This record gives sequence, structure tokens and C-alpha cells, in this order.
Amino acid sequence: MNGYSTNRGQCIVGDSLELLRTLEDGSVNLVVTSPPFALLRQKSYGNLEQEEYISWLCSFGKLVFDKLSDDGSFVIDLGAAYNRGSPTYSLYQFKVLIKMCEEIGFHLAQPFYWHNTSALPAPIEWVNKRKLRAKNSVNTVWWLSKTEWPKSNIKNVLTPYSSRMQHLINRPEDFVKEEGIKRPSGHVMGKASWTRDNGGAIPPNLLQYPNSDSNSQYLRYCKLLSIKGHPARFPSALPDFFIKFLTDKNDLVLDIFGGSNTTGYVAEKLDRRWLCFELCQEFVAASTFRFVESKDQARDSYDSIMAGEFITIERKAEIEQLSL
Repeated sequence: MNGYSTNRGQCIVGDSLELLRTLEDGSVNLVVTSPPFALLRQKSYGNLEQEEYISWLCSFGKLVFDKLSDDGSFVIDLGAAYNRGSPTYSLYQFKVLIKMCEEIGFHLAQPFYWHNTSALPAPIEWVNKRKLRAKNSVNTVWWLSKTEWPKSNIKNVLTPYSSRMQHLINRPEDFVKEEGIKRPSGHVMGKASWTRDNGGAIPPNLLQYPNSDSNSQYLRYCKLLSIKGHPARFPSALPDFFIKFLTDKNDLVLDIFGGSNTTGYVAEKLDRRWLCFELCQEFVAASTFRFVESKDQARDSYDSIMAGEFITIERKAEIEQLSL
């Protein structure tokens, strides 16, 4: 076995189809991942043509279904793609969803959408050159569950109240002059329901996070050691949301397309056990930079994994605070 372990988890070099089979059925609480997308242009991290992609991704889904606990969830981040030679959208994300639910047995607990607020104009042909389409900046994020009642707690991911809402809580008389006012919609407004402080607002299923990180510890060590970082990282905020929302401390979180191991890093910070599977040895070796404490330790860990070793990363200090 090649890879590394930390206080809470392991990152392993290998094919997830093979590694998933080694896990005990029902042992995983959450799988959260961002697989290579079904893009028309080949990328350095590997991706399949759209025609093959649906069956390929669902082959992992069949194994994930067995490994999940009964209240477990499978969260998949999928980017948009266009049809070849045409400014029309591919339906691959929706075909994946239908196959996962109708053939494998997952339930669609809820669709989410991740808006990358820092996305650049793309695809070039239809957006930049011909000016025919708006830029792609939203990914579909399917929250799939093994049963209709997965573990979840929205109170774990409440967002700060707006200044207006905080004003309403503190001074309801400025907004509601009397009890029982009926609005045009038929909703009856009462001070009691509008002035209760629940600790935050319920978030929408549109998650807005920039993917513009340029100064994380991972990227700093990549630059210092002249090692190319993973080209398709998702922001820490995305797995952070779902790990808090769908798991408890000490639950097991798995990423089957680990990349730079953002998921494992977030899970470690949140006191969850974690596993990361990644086929590319270079990506696994560089992902150690998220957990090491010095440039020398980064160099040693990278070289050891590239030499085929399995190492333990021991820390004396807390890992870097997340920038969400």
C-alpha cells in the first residue's frame, strides 16, 4: 500500500473500484467527491468522453451504495459540459442522476448547486469568441441517499443573519406593528414567529463559494518545491458544508476521487475519520502538503510517497485554519 496516514485518516494510491471492495459494507457515513467531469477536451487529470462517462461513474456508485450506512449519503459535484460542436448543453449530469436512482437504488435527497463566484468566462468558443452564451459558473451537486431518511441536521450549517433580519429580531416593532397581519400571499405575520433567534438563517440549496484560493499551505509548498498543484481543486467550503450537514464527529467520510485531498483535510479539521482514494501517485504525494509543518517535512513526505512508501504524518500543532 502506498500513501500516508494522519491522526484521523488515510490517503491511499489506487483504483477506487478496487479499494472500495476492501471496505466493510455499511461502514461509510458520507462519500463526498468531485470526479473528473465529462468534458470534450482531455485534461491532465484524466476524463472520459461523455458517451462512456455515465456508465463509468455509475460503476463506482454501485459500490458506494453497498458501503454506505443505512443513513449515509453520497454527494457528487459535477460540472457542466457542452455537446461537441454545438452551443447546447450535455445532459450527462441528469443521466447520471437518473441511472443512480432508477438502476442503483439511490434517492435524490435534494439537488444542490454550487455557484463559483470567481469563475472565468468559459467555454471560450461560445462565450469569449462568438458571444453566444453566458459563462458557466454553476455546478450541479447531487445529494443522494441510501434510504429516504439519511442523517442530516440543517442546524449545523446555519448562516449569519442579514443586518435587516438581526434588526427585526432585536426590534420587531419596527416591522410588525400588530399581531396577526395577513399578507397578500395569505401568510399571517406574528411577532413571535419572526423574532425568534435560532442562531442563524437556514441556507439555500444554492451554495456560493469562490474557487480562487491562491495562498493555501498546499499551494505555498507546491510553489516552494516546484511541484505542480492539482489543476481542478474544489474549495474547502464545499466539503465543509456537507460534512457538517450530514455527519457527526467520528463518522467516516470518504472521497473516491481524492485529487489534492481537500475532503480529507476538511474532515480532519472537523474531527471526522476519513479515507481518500486517488489513482495518481503524484497527486497523493503533493496532498501531504496540507498536513505537514515545514518545507523539509513536505519534501521528505513527497519523495517518500513517490518512492512507493506508506508514511505516517505526525503533527505537533493544529492544522491550518480553513479559509471558507
